[in-house]
Amino acid sequence: MNTHEQDLALSVEIARRVRDAGGRAMYVGGMVRDGLMGIECKDIDIEVYGLTPQALRGVLSTLGEVMEMGASFGVYGLRHSAIDIAMPRRERCVGIRHTDFEVSVDPKMSFRDAAMRRDLTINAMMRDVLTGELIDLWGGRSDLAGRVIRHVSADTFPEDALRVFRAAQFAARFEGRIAPETLALCRSMAVDKISHERVCDELNKALLKAEKPSIFFRALRETDHLKEFFPELEACIGVRQSPVHHPEGDVFEHTMLALDCAAALRERARWPLGFMYAALFHDLGKAVATQIHPDGRITAYGHEVQGLQPCEAQLRRLTNQARLIEYVKNMMWLHMRPNILAAGKSKKKKTRQLFDLSVCPEDLILLSRADASGKLDRPYDDRNEAFLRERLEDYRKVMQRPMVTGRDLIQAGLRPGPRFSEWLGRARMLHFSGIERDRALAQVLAEARKAPSGD
Repeated sequence: MNTHEQDLALSVEIARRVRDAGGRAMYVGGMVRDGLMGIECKDIDIEVYGLTPQALRGVLSTLGEVMEMGASFGVYGLRHSAIDIAMPRRERCVGIRHTDFEVSVDPKMSFRDAAMRRDLTINAMMRDVLTGELIDLWGGRSDLAGRVIRHVSADTFPEDALRVFRAAQFAARFEGRIAPETLALCRSMAVDKISHERVCDELNKALLKAEKPSIFFRALRETDHLKEFFPELEACIGVRQSPVHHPEGDVFEHTMLALDCAAALRERARWPLGFMYAALFHDLGKAVATQIHPDGRITAYGHEVQGLQPCEAQLRRLTNQARLIEYVKNMMWLHMRPNILAAGKSKKKKTRQLFDLSVCPEDLILLSRADASGKLDRPYDDRNEAFLRERLEDYRKVMQRPMVTGRDLIQAGLRPGPRFSEWLGRARMLHFSGIERDRALAQVLAEARKAPSGD
């Protein structure tokens, strides 16, 4: 029996002991929602009715060491399990931050009142742990079947602005649509005070769990909430592209198509989350680099370089992860090259140089595929990926051969200085040209000795 199966069995035992003490245990949240969709939910959340906090704690103590994960909020756990056990509670918004709530536990609260504090109807259902009885007071099952994302209460939904992003995230994961009345409510909500960490949590779920993460951003666009956390992405809306190369429309539309193509490839990526961010932001530079010429031509020369600054600004608005920022910037900088080299069947030296510049050549190949696939009526040529993967294998083999190092240059008499890295880079390029180590070292030394003395 694996850990999840053990927790499921434990949840039933908790429910039995709660029942014997005069209470009732209900599965809530994803356990109910995902169960109705035939999806296994790893997060087991239980809500216990009819027991005081003291009585619930006493019941749980018979099953193991009790952890008070939020005793004042009526949230408990058992140290040897991942089950969250909560009591029904009332919440009252008293400020603009997500922590600005007054919370009071109410064991006698009705199912209707308890469910009313939930964000969406699909998350407001309950199921009796022991009997399996479904309690659906807000039409969640019908909305789930129709893939409709609808708020529970117009009074409580706006109390937490993060719900705008949660609605968009669930729309993406379930390929659903946000109900018109919920869209209107989302448009009226101010989201600028939400922490970037909370927004990233919802963004990451959309990027990693949705087959069409583009729905997340289309929903934010529809609610007019791209501007607060994704202004550089929003700037891509209406930026024209050459209809010859991009019949799908503007840069935003291409980005959304490429993002969905990336979602189909992410399981093959070395770093799925970083890969999805790279697909999302790979063309931000077109918002500043695009030019419409007098003859009607539309170009975006150098957008992969001009996009580095807005890309970093966009990422730093969302995260402080230096590794993620550098990975995405590197992928943006290089994303055009694989397809160009594959189309021209470039020499091995060029592909070796490209892969040497990449922080993750495997993911760069996938990004180039997603980019090329994000176009209407333009199927990707699988031969391009095959070519690039053959060349990546060639690069790996070349990197295993002896190569000139910095120590070699110093031992040969070159002193570290302003041009030392240039000589080392020159040796690396000779290596990629197929020149063996001793010959490469001799050639670099000869060139260095011919250099002007001031260098």
